Amino acid sequence: MSPRKSPGRHAGWVATAVAAVLLVPAIGAPARAAAPGDPAAASSFNLKSGPDLGGQVADLKAALPTQGVQDLLDQGNRVAKTGTSCTTDPFGSGDDGNVLAPARKICWDPGDSATEEWIPQGITGVSDAQTDELWGSRKPLVTAWYDKAGGKGVRLSFLDPQTAIPGDPDGRRYRHVLLVEPYYNGFGHVSYKAVDIHAGGIAWYKYHLYVADTLNGLRVFDMRSVLDLNPDQNASVDDTTLDGLKSNVRDETRIGRQNNVYYGHAYRYVMPQVASYEFVSPQGNSSAATCVASGAPKASYISVDRSDSAAPALVMGEYCDSDDAHPEKGRVGALPIDDATGLLKSAAGVVAATGAFHLPRDLTQGAARYGGVYYFNRSWTTHSGSLRRATVSGGRLVDLGANITNAVGPEDLSFEHGQGVPGGGTQYLWSLTEHRTDTTDATCTDPGSPCGRVVYAHRVTDILARP
Repeated sequence: MSPRKSPGRHAGWVATAVAAVLLVPAIGAPARAAAPGDPAAASSFNLKSGPDLGGQVADLKAALPTQGVQDLLDQGNRVAKTGTSCTTDPFGSGDDGNVLAPARKICWDPGDSATEEWIPQGITGVSDAQTDELWGSRKPLVTAWYDKAGGKGVRLSFLDPQTAIPGDPDGRRYRHVLLVEPYYNGFGHVSYKAVDIHAGGIAWYKYHLYVADTLNGLRVFDMRSVLDLNPDQNASVDDTTLDGLKSNVRDETRIGRQNNVYYGHAYRYVMPQVASYEFVSPQGNSSAATCVASGAPKASYISVDRSDSAAPALVMGEYCDSDDAHPEKGRVGALPIDDATGLLKSAAGVVAATGAFHLPRDLTQGAARYGGVYYFNRSWTTHSGSLRRATVSGGRLVDLGANITNAVGPEDLSFEHGQGVPGGGTQYLWSLTEHRTDTTDATCTDPGSPCGRVVYAHRVTDILARP
């Protein structure tokens, strides 16, 4: 997300982040339906299935070969760095000099770290997808980026932070995949177009990848349906497809089937949407950063809660930049997952949310929940971000401890639960930062809180040890 610009780098942010923001409306201000932390109407988060895309996806898989997640990782064409080779630092000492440094950190390839076109937003991992936290023999993370320039939509990055490149102990291969929406064109041929959404949050469960579609609900993709436009790995020559046409990975301007050639904005892999979920309640929000207090929420970010094996849940929340006329801080709710299918659990065509709360604070960019504890990332322009904790007490969502200063521009959250290790492994809270380092912007070069794009993780024990 890209919240409003601040008039000064540190003005008021430290005090706001440390103090509780439980505002009392001034005389004449709009009345609030509920106070921050109060229960919200769970039914506002209810979802219903969108249009069936099964036919389009089947036709695309008959036309183009598929590749698996492990193939994507093995054929990664970009190199991320970790360990001492990862020198990008969006943490510094923090605006207040008390930053929580990450336990793990991964730096993007220089081109992705500096690009102004693609902005990183969502994160998930195989720990969300599988109890054993493995996809075959690998332990991948997946991140989502939106195209700020417009036109190309959303891409994913598949990265295995565990597996080093031979001869490069700090190197980790990764690969981009372009998300697409399938449709039948005017000639009745199957084609696809860009998924033009913000993708502020993603969540992986079994084979299904959920992508937040802000004002509509969720889009669903399938890890078994990654289509390969260049299986011979020779980009200079168009490949012959399964249906006897051609595929091209050189032309960045085209997407879908055009003149009997399949394109993907020069990406080798495209991943078609297989389903969607739409809000049942009317949507009262708009593309503005402010929020309303009732009706369908914004699907700004999502994550998976696996702490109760009998009741896995998808956590969804809103990003809201409140003001005097729009004091709503946003809401967070939970939706049940059917462990047998990996899809959301529905009855009579409706996915019924199991609970919801008004958020204690606005500017929330990501939320995760595990063992009854909520974790919230908050971000405000190029200031240090803050990590908040909360729990349900007396029927309300209330603070658990004080503010924790973290990276500049923190986004979506994903909880690595450690259940794949006998006796329980180390738990991590993963996130990523959105702001590229801009040496021409003085607010990005402050040594206390510099800008920079990384994927990072805090040990959960380090988070809970903070007062």
